Amino acid sequence: MFAPQSAETNLATNEFTKRMAKKYNITFKWQTSTFDAGPAKEKRQISLASGDYPDLYMLIPWVDQFTPAELLKLGNQGVILPLNELIDKYAPNIKKALDSNPDYKEMATAPDGKIYGMPQWVDCYHCSYQGKLWMNQAWLKKLGLQQPKTTEDMREVLRAFKTRDPNGNGKADEIPLSASVRDALIPYFMNSFIYDPQGTSGNNNSTLVLDNGKVDIQADKDGWKEGLAYLNSLYKEGLIDQGAFTQNPDALQRQGNNAKDVILGASTVLHLGIAVSIGAADGRDKQYEPVPPVAGPGGAAFTGYNFPSAPGATFVLTNKASPEVQIQAIKLLDYIFTDEGQINGFFGTEGKNWAKPKPGEIALDKSMEPVFRVIPAKPGAPPANAGWGALAQYNNRAEFRNSESIAADIYSQEGYERRLFEATKLYEGKEDDAKIYPYWKVWIDPALGSEVSTLQTNLESYIQQNALQFITGSRDITKDWDAYVKGLEGLGLKRYLEIQQTAYDKVAK
Repeated sequence: MFAPQSAETNLATNEFTKRMAKKYNITFKWQTSTFDAGPAKEKRQISLASGDYPDLYMLIPWVDQFTPAELLKLGNQGVILPLNELIDKYAPNIKKALDSNPDYKEMATAPDGKIYGMPQWVDCYHCSYQGKLWMNQAWLKKLGLQQPKTTEDMREVLRAFKTRDPNGNGKADEIPLSASVRDALIPYFMNSFIYDPQGTSGNNNSTLVLDNGKVDIQADKDGWKEGLAYLNSLYKEGLIDQGAFTQNPDALQRQGNNAKDVILGASTVLHLGIAVSIGAADGRDKQYEPVPPVAGPGGAAFTGYNFPSAPGATFVLTNKASPEVQIQAIKLLDYIFTDEGQINGFFGTEGKNWAKPKPGEIALDKSMEPVFRVIPAKPGAPPANAGWGALAQYNNRAEFRNSESIAADIYSQEGYERRLFEATKLYEGKEDDAKIYPYWKVWIDPALGSEVSTLQTNLESYIQQNALQFITGSRDITKDWDAYVKGLEGLGLKRYLEIQQTAYDKVAK
């Protein structure tokens, strides 16, 4: 079994591993990678190329997984095995999940009707609306300001953060707005000018949209240009931190957790804990609130929507697996598809890592009865090594997630998930449904897999690099825009859109 393994986990000695070994008479022999996406993907691909690959790959989408193109290619070569018959015979819970969720079934099923691997289904509500902005409300109150509602309001607030000493230490040390390479600020602000479907830290980094059934990009449109010009104006005034486009999440959190004084005014992060430690001793994390989408000059105030699950597969059986191993593996996965299997698999051991709710506790969705609650680790305690974490996150439906017992106080550590749940309501419904490109349903012809992968990588890198150059001023948005658009054409944009259109048309029928 090949799987990514975090620094806090030892899959060979893990408590859930031991329970599964006993339950299904499995002897596990692990090949592991780290959680670093690039090296993890490379290690998996090397294992496949060597011919000495395992019976089973079990992966995590945000670390690495098989793409739809890889599934078709390796499936046609016979390297990986279709799961249809195994599911029909031995996996009633998987079958039920697919039959009751058409989107899941469509995402898992290749155009030839075969299921070459199982993708995870993760109905993470707050993850679906990634383009959030969290702002320091204590600073607003001190300066007598309201949350911004327009892009010009935003400019005035950030100016005040920079120039009016909201932390009161007599120093000009405030950072009005920051971000990181993982949680970018472009999607939040671009949606004030043009619908931008990009996620900040999820599965979709593309600017592809639908325009009356036609697949197109947003990154060569006038609205995109206007959005970049606005961000450039903020950057020139010093309202955006210079490191916002180059620093990693750890560097961003060092700004949010600055030892002496609060210096971070706002940040575009999927959730606040990325920028500021939740439960900080001085309570600074309680100062930040989400800011709904702000309206641009033309009235646009969109938010991006990201499909909660990633197309491809994280559970893949290879032709090295004997018939007996295939049955054991699918039964293991079928158990993880149950609520019991998810709770034990993700969190660990009952009584130590999770427990049944106590009387009076409330579920994340207050209309539901709570089913389980997580037992927080004690400060300074060694890693539990009790569950598989995200490796065991498959049939992660909204009903299941929302049945977790969560504290009512959204500003407590125990109530943090509720805080995110409530924050996301400010963004839900602001997406442009008509323009959402259903990338999770689209299967590219495997004969074109390599070509489209190269085109996509080159185009998206070019778009991102030029966006940063326009924002930071190393390229002039007025003088260099036409050359930038021409560069997209030179990288094969027309061909890329043709391939995507052909694949989409098959789905649309």
